This record gives sequence, structure tokens and C-alpha cells, in this order.
Amino acid sequence: MELDHLAVAGATLNEATEAIETALGVTLQPGGQHDLFGTHNRLLGLGDGLYLEAIAIDPAAPDPGRARWFDLDAFTGPARLSNWICRTPDLASALAALPKGVGSPVDLRRGDLRWRMAVPDGGCLPYDNLFPALIQWQGTLHPGSILATSGCTLRRLVVAHPLADDLRALVAMNDPRVEYEVGPAALMAEFDTAHGRRTLR
Repeated sequence: MELDHLAVAGATLNEATEAIETALGVTLQPGGQHDLFGTHNRLLGLGDGLYLEAIAIDPAAPDPGRARWFDLDAFTGPARLSNWICRTPDLASALAALPKGVGSPVDLRRGDLRWRMAVPDGGCLPYDNLFPALIQWQGTLHPGSILATSGCTLRRLVVAHPLADDLRALVAMNDPRVEYEVGPAALMAEFDTAHGRRTLR
């Protein structure tokens, strides 16, 4: 698995967008709609091919008739860094090696982008939604390669959880930017930006 992108969820897309733009001193680019889950997003290109996603339930979309990804149906409170997403070249094999609850593959598309994502039946990932969502991109097109450069680069991602050591062992990903801490469930990301070092929580 490799780190692919980070998601900031909000009660509305404007709240999620504002959280990122205020914290990092940048302007997000348009994203689009995810018809299967009734959500919409805006995006920010980061260094090293990563990107940030502001995401929320789309109030104009019909009820998807299923739990929305990233546990958005249960989202309350201020916009915050809610999920981290890791890519894998073989989603089925990755899921076979992990405990149940990480999700089942769902085929998705938005514009020219095609991907498969593991989405839990209830929407919430293990470890209080802090297990990384798993994605497999189809073809060569990836948001990180087509988004404008923002001048922001991820320095580190801190995954805090009471069972952080168990979570680290399951993810088994060798990325020095990803750190684990024992504590209340939360994510924190630190970035180098044109305005100096900034953080998102």
C-alpha cells in the first residue's frame, strides 16, 4: 500500500473547503459529484503526487440507498481531517489479507477518472474510521497528476488511536511520513506551504 490522498469532511462542502483553505492558505480546485454515494468534493494538488480532498454529502443528490463512504452519514461537528486513503495495485488481494470490515470493492468513475474503492457496508472503517480506505486506480489517470501545483507538501501524517500499535501492524506500510501515536482517535497532518509550516486536524 502507498499513501494516495487525504480527506477533510464537513457538514457541507463549503465548510470542508474553508477548513483546508484557511489552514493552508490556498484555494481548492473544482472536483465533482459521486453519484453512487451522493457526495461531492473539491481538490488540492500536493507535492509527491498526493492530493487533498474536501468532501461532504451533496444536498442536491438523491438518497443513494446505501451507507455513504467515509462514514459521512454520521458526520457531525466542525470540518476536520477525517480519513486517509492508500492505493494498492491489487485491491482484491489486499482485502483478502486484512480482517473483515475494511470493505468490499466498488467500481467508481468521475469524468475520465476510474477507480475501485473498498467501502464498508455500514460506511465506517475499522478503528473508529481511522483504518485507511483502500483504492485501486484504473488506467494511468490520477488526480495528483492533473491538479495544479499548490505549493503544499505533506511532511507527516499522525494517526492517533488507543490501539495505534495494532493499527500500525495491520497497515504494514513503509512510509516515513506516516506516524502512529497512542491516544484518542484523531488524524493530524503537517504541511510545508508557501506560508510556512501549517497543520490540518
